[in-house]
Amino acid sequence: MNPSLDDIDRQLLSLLQTNAREGTALLARKLGLARTTVVARIARLERSGVVAGYGVRLGARLDASTVRAWCSLSVMPKAGPAVLRALGAMPEVEEVSAVSGPFDYLVFLRCTSHEQLDRLLDQVGQLEGVHQTQTSIVLSRKIDRRSVDG
Repeated sequence: MNPSLDDIDRQLLSLLQTNAREGTALLARKLGLARTTVVARIARLERSGVVAGYGVRLGARLDASTVRAWCSLSVMPKAGPAVLRALGAMPEVEEVSAVSGPFDYLVFLRCTSHEQLDRLLDQVGQLEGVHQTQTSIVLSRKIDRRSVDG
């Protein structure tokens, strides 16, 4: 099913991405709609799979005390599934995306210190099937539409 979204759906999704816990009455006021209409739209977006779930975003206080990095991985042919399983078992791995270009995967890492990141990168680089890695440590975010602070 490929649901079509109108402008109100897109506005509603933007508001929910900013604060998924916002009450439907306040959402309705911001959108200029009846509360029951907002409830029905949210239910439709959930049913159609546009909204897959709700989660927790870490606040700036915790986020500021972490070391974040993007690690590009090149893996040997047929080694992808095993490498993905190993990465999935590492709690510091927040996201893995298959990408085009010279690397196969882009891995987002979150560690408590540079020392932990160093150990983790050694671990990732030694995984069976990993051919090459390239890492960039995040110094600061300039734009983050997912953050609570905007």
